[in-house]
Amino acid sequence: MSNIIVEVSSAIGTITLNRPKVNALSQALIEEITSALASMNELNLRLVILRAKRGAKVFSAGHDISELPTCGRDPLTYSDPLPQLVRAIQRHPCPVIAMVEGSVWGGACEIVMSCDLIVAGEDTTLAITPAKLGVPYNLAGILNFMKVSDMHFIKEMMFTAQPIAAKRLMECGVINHVVPREELESFTLKLATPIVETSPLVHRILKEQLRVLAAAHSITPEAYERIQSLRREVYDSEDYQEGIRAFLEKRKPDFQGK
Repeated sequence: MSNIIVEVSSAIGTITLNRPKVNALSQALIEEITSALASMNELNLRLVILRAKRGAKVFSAGHDISELPTCGRDPLTYSDPLPQLVRAIQRHPCPVIAMVEGSVWGGACEIVMSCDLIVAGEDTTLAITPAKLGVPYNLAGILNFMKVSDMHFIKEMMFTAQPIAAKRLMECGVINHVVPREELESFTLKLATPIVETSPLVHRILKEQLRVLAAAHSITPEAYERIQSLRREVYDSEDYQEGIRAFLEKRKPDFQGK
């Protein structure tokens, strides 16, 4: 069974997550979304919608923890599946709307926040959870969060690792619109209408301009190497192993800071 459902109607492509029960971001699921985006690019569509199945309680539970390496290897390097998908969304030539119902966890937050527009159901929540798992997030991922919201708000999300309600996320500029679940699909399509009717060439250049400008943060090689060294310390730590064990054993982790 495919991990996604792909539909094309007129100038709009829809990618629906289809990995029961919680759409965990396995390598296979991520690669299927990335491939679908590439195929939609070839079709010259005007808009892409990324969603879960109607009525989903969980949009995505985030990275498939069972696939996280326990040997100290960094799973968030440039060539790993999740960073590749984020870049595919950001560099896709037409606007991508995340239509979100249900809770969003961990790496799925970066996928949603990397979309150009976000429409969410009233009961949607987002939780950035690497601190809960003992996983040090990568620099590109941190920057992606910084692009969409105030620094203090992102710090709160990352330090607490707690779910944040859609209404507050909208107030902080992370989400564009929050609507009742029963109106989510119709509202998203209504929002899509003027996008589809306006210039795709302008959209293409606008999206690339905004992507380049948002990423215009300089960093020295020494600073980059220092951050990578600090991340390596975490991957080599007992806390990292404890975070994965606790998740798989469905218990609260006992982090010791070593």
